[in-house]
Amino acid sequence: MELRKENLEKALTALAQSGKVLLPGTVDDVKKFVPYAPGTPFDPNMVNTTLPPKDVLFPQTQKMYRFTTGTGASVEEIQDAEDQILFGIRPCDVQSINCLDKVFITDTFTDAFYARKRDKLTIIAIACTRVAQTCFCKSMGVDPGSAQTADILLVPTAAGWNVHCQSDKGQAALKILSGLIGDATGQTLPMAEPELKVNMAPVTEKISKMFEHPIWDELSRPCLACGTCTFVCPTCYCFEMGPELRGAAGGTENRYWDSCMFSEYARMAGGHNPRPSAKERLRNRYLHKLSYFSERCGQNLCVGCGRCVAKCPAGLDISRAVEMIGEAKTV
Repeated sequence: MELRKENLEKALTALAQSGKVLLPGTVDDVKKFVPYAPGTPFDPNMVNTTLPPKDVLFPQTQKMYRFTTGTGASVEEIQDAEDQILFGIRPCDVQSINCLDKVFITDTFTDAFYARKRDKLTIIAIACTRVAQTCFCKSMGVDPGSAQTADILLVPTAAGWNVHCQSDKGQAALKILSGLIGDATGQTLPMAEPELKVNMAPVTEKISKMFEHPIWDELSRPCLACGTCTFVCPTCYCFEMGPELRGAAGGTENRYWDSCMFSEYARMAGGHNPRPSAKERLRNRYLHKLSYFSERCGQNLCVGCGRCVAKCPAGLDISRAVEMIGEAKTV
């Protein structure tokens, strides 16, 4: 099956009748996933958005409960999940959603707010024929030409995209697109091959033994603890909760993105902070990405999208850190 380029706008309009369509776009010079409307500029060749799509499922600010105070005080759960379609998401970001699923939907606990949004989300991915200089997804176990957990995978051809349906949600989306998809007529284009490569093998073996290694002093020296890496990362999920008061009568309890790179994040009541400097916070972040999550969930928490490499104002580079850790002697 093939979706031809001349039918793309019609396809997006048809999908928008069944739910909110989000696709890569640019707002105020920032590349991110934006709601589609007829005429919305869309570049299907955009390599990566600056801001990841995690806020579709895990919003930067999420109202969770509505409460009133005083006589007749009450608490009401806010259910705001709606049908959404992520269109044009790349394989690395599909993998990032797999990671978030393992955090918010587990055998022992399910985050109802995340799960409701996830249940109503359809993912239509596009395989990568281009990569950025900062992409190293293949080294982290992500295939730029495949996204097995996407509901539909679009593989670019000269005339459009070959369409691969991979789930029941994908079948439902194809029914909406009936009449716009025809038989495949062309060969798929060559898939991208990231030039940036890292060797995770020695890191997996060594990093858990390097908690007190002096390498963390060297790696953290330039760090500004600004949190940029965590906000552009598609798999960082630190959050805090707090009330938003609406006068004396009540308000809402909200969940907000937080960052383990902030000095306040691990500070305890009484003032003790087990991660007092950038060294301890950067070490915790890298150990989580490259070791702790893998031990618990069987996959890396870094998907090699390169966003943190591209946007760190101090030039910190997790791909370089992987190489340094791999080459370091354990002590």
